[in-house]
Amino acid sequence: MSLSDGNVTSDDDLPLTLPTDGSLSGSIRKGCDPFAQTQRSKLQHRRARINQQINKEMRMRAGAENLFRATTNNKVKETVALELSFVNSNLQLLKEELEELNSNMEVYQTDSEAINVPMIPLGLKETKEVDFTVSIEDFICEHYGEDSSLYDKEIKELMELRQAMRTPSRNQAGLELLMEYYNQLSYLDQRFFPLQRNLGVHFHWYDSLTGVPSCQRTLAFEKGSVLFNIGALYTQIGARQDRSATAGIDRAIDAFQRAAGAFNYLKENFSNAPSLDMSGPSLCMLVRLMVSQVQECVFERVTLTTQDTRFTSQLCLAQEAARVSDVYLLVQQTMTQPLMKDYVPFSWASMVQVKSEHFRALSHYYAAVALCDHTLSAEEEEEEEECDEGAEKAFLQFYVSSPAEPPLSQVLRDPEQRRKLGKAHLRRAVIRHEEAMRVHSLCKILRKMDILQDVLSLTHKRSLDKYSELDREDDFDETAEAPEIQSQTHQKPDITPTNFSKVKVTDIFQRLGPLSVFCARARWGPVRVICLQKREGGLGLTLRGDSPVLVAGVVPGGCAEEAGLREGDYIVAVDGEDCKWAKHGEVVQMLKSCSERGVELSVVTLHSHDTQLERRAMLLSHSSDKENTRQRLLSGAKGQSSASLLNWNRKKTREGGGVTKRLGSTFSLSFGSIRDTEAMY
Repeated sequence: MSLSDGNVTSDDDLPLTLPTDGSLSGSIRKGCDPFAQTQRSKLQHRRARINQQINKEMRMRAGAENLFRATTNNKVKETVALELSFVNSNLQLLKEELEELNSNMEVYQTDSEAINVPMIPLGLKETKEVDFTVSIEDFICEHYGEDSSLYDKEIKELMELRQAMRTPSRNQAGLELLMEYYNQLSYLDQRFFPLQRNLGVHFHWYDSLTGVPSCQRTLAFEKGSVLFNIGALYTQIGARQDRSATAGIDRAIDAFQRAAGAFNYLKENFSNAPSLDMSGPSLCMLVRLMVSQVQECVFERVTLTTQDTRFTSQLCLAQEAARVSDVYLLVQQTMTQPLMKDYVPFSWASMVQVKSEHFRALSHYYAAVALCDHTLSAEEEEEEEECDEGAEKAFLQFYVSSPAEPPLSQVLRDPEQRRKLGKAHLRRAVIRHEEAMRVHSLCKILRKMDILQDVLSLTHKRSLDKYSELDREDDFDETAEAPEIQSQTHQKPDITPTNFSKVKVTDIFQRLGPLSVFCARARWGPVRVICLQKREGGLGLTLRGDSPVLVAGVVPGGCAEEAGLREGDYIVAVDGEDCKWAKHGEVVQMLKSCSERGVELSVVTLHSHDTQLERRAMLLSHSSDKENTRQRLLSGAKGQSSASLLNWNRKKTREGGGVTKRLGSTFSLSFGSIRDTEAMY
């Protein structure tokens, strides 16, 4: 939900998205209305404007630096140096403005009245429009030898899908839109991106946090950026959940775990990223941040579901809070690494530090509550001996290292000792709360977040009140130092991988033919038209397989051989009717129903791979683009499903669709799994 001028406006209701299983070729999923005046859309528009300004200033700086290095005129150098100082100053101001927008976490939070610590969402990467028209039309004409104007509808559909993908709605429909485009990119890679040439399409994307533009012609960069946005959208969905009830907490946990899965998959399968937000250290930080937010949600759920006030229940809450503090401390350490220190927004680093201190304070508070508010009487100890033994066992394992004096078993049975130890925990809780409030006060962005201020103030006051309640006038002994609490959780966060297969899509350019044959990596001769006249002995050819049907053999001296048909040819049309996707029986029926004048076959001869091309592909496989090299070398089997096209860096075994039989200068596909038997006609 977005807040605009004090009124609640749901930007998730604005996109015209219709539920679909994605199995149709034509997508009916749409993005958000780019002109919708929601708070979130305004934020994205401002981000896009600043990204363009940063791009302009960086171009000016590059030109000025080149002129400064090239000129020998001192006066010109002075003028250029002055101009460079202005450009650098403008860039710094723009980056600070963008950082403030990236730190605007309140836009993505829920509008629930419940007081919860805000989560950290991630803004989407912005991209420029891409025009595939000329590049794909040229490739269809040159490579496939077809009239490109016949595919105007498919090209338009692809471009509309990409345009919609730029503004996904903040819900499941938006995720499915991004996944649909991601899946289509796998088909696009097979159809139009050969290893030996570049399609000439430039993909421009802006860094999510700094706005620095990056441009590449590789499709892997496009796929990686879309995958990044899938993870970012999951963070926004997780942040907007109402965590005042367990159902909302569970949805937030699921969203943050899936965000971690998307970032982790990107980290493991995309190397040498051109933008810092998709670099290894940045993605590692994002994965840890998402895991920490999952752990925070787990603590909130334990807090909601713990209705009883038993001693062990309060110890459990203390250990859960300590666990949240530990994982946020790990994120804080990751953010202070050399590469990340100047990249991560200051408000993010401050928020993570505030949370680490806040939850450490809560762990000490719940420890004090357990010690001071849940003392068993002598009668209760006799009646609940087994329960008491369980409590003692839990308490003995509660600290990282147990204090030497007095023994914990003695502390548990002595009300005065319990009070003193509880007071020590409260003292540490108050110190931690004050540190969290101090860090909070140093960040201008966080100071604007009223709900965070409320949470920190309420918990600090609660600990102070509890400390005052335990403090006595005759308490002259110095308060001892409370031991460190052993962190523990009953639910460890999972990194849930993105399930692309749930969004089923059909190749937009499927009319070009089955990918096993009609793909960018294959080479074949021009379409040949063969005119066959039926004789008494038949047409003199043997057919095998489906989609497309293969000429497995020709009878020497027969009609087919005399007409120029060769073994290894693929039939792509019969009497002008396209049959690239036709089944064996359908083609046979077409041939049998031919008139006395004969039948006209359009065939192509698929040639083997160039050995020099394969050698180059092997060299490319060690470069940064794992996606565009290894996928083409290891995939491409006949009948390959859309799900198997999505893996960037996972080796696949060659199945029945591999190249298995060479026939002179041609090759055919193996058909061990095909039911249609080879037959002569």
